[in-house]
Amino acid sequence: MIVAVASGKGGTGKTTVSTSLALVAAEKGKVCFLDCDVEEPNAHIILKPRLSGQEAVRVRVPVIEQERCTLCGRCADVCAFHALVVLPQEVMVFSPMCHGCGGCWHLCPAGAIHPGWREIGQMEEGECGKIRFVHGRLKVGEAMSPPLIRAVKQRAQAGALNIVDAPPGTSCPVVAAVEGADFCLLVTEPTPFGLHDLELAWEMVSQLGIPCGVVVNRSDGRDEPVEEFCRTRNLPLLMRLPLDRDVARGYARGIPPIAVHPAWKGHFRELLHAISERAGLKCAKS
Repeated sequence: MIVAVASGKGGTGKTTVSTSLALVAAEKGKVCFLDCDVEEPNAHIILKPRLSGQEAVRVRVPVIEQERCTLCGRCADVCAFHALVVLPQEVMVFSPMCHGCGGCWHLCPAGAIHPGWREIGQMEEGECGKIRFVHGRLKVGEAMSPPLIRAVKQRAQAGALNIVDAPPGTSCPVVAAVEGADFCLLVTEPTPFGLHDLELAWEMVSQLGIPCGVVVNRSDGRDEPVEEFCRTRNLPLLMRLPLDRDVARGYARGIPPIAVHPAWKGHFRELLHAISERAGLKCAKS
């Protein structure tokens, strides 16, 4: 089973929820944690895995054989991302803009283009007790994270609960992380900004056809707008975590909430049960 944990905005407590869920689930079963927030991965601060392997992740980019190039401009015409520019004496390649579609080297009339490789980041993996841990680190300055996210997701383990910690927002990296999940937890906060971005995240997940539920983090007891949003969209509100200064202090030191308040383990066990029921219904229908 694959459970994605997402949020419409940053800072809602997505990693707080995903790491706590993994720690509780690992008490009774096999868990694989996939940190797909590759631009700023931070789950390792909480889970503290022993990293044992590293792998470079590369994408294909065009390499121009200038001596064979006729400067016809066909490559630039077919590039939807404007990664190639035909100048009077050469073709320039802007590699960070290339999506590796291969159109330029397949359609070059002179056969002057062939695929090369460019490293965009690193994937690291290891163990945290019973949890298998994988995360990606996008190279500074890289703009295209979905290939690295997909590489991390390929490490998902059959027969395990795979928890995907998605990037914040609703753009392409989030879609790459959430796509294919059996269930998606949407973590929000009881603020106008939190509600606005929860709606965007719900629309994204709905378009992908993934069943989802909501977790309210840092609840101050005044969650009526979130409750109304969930009620009008038949969206289950699965858990509330109260605003707690001790939890915030612990998180700042890399201590998970369930270590600060062991009684919270019960909340996450109930959350895990609710997810299993809803994801099981989806799997049965498919």
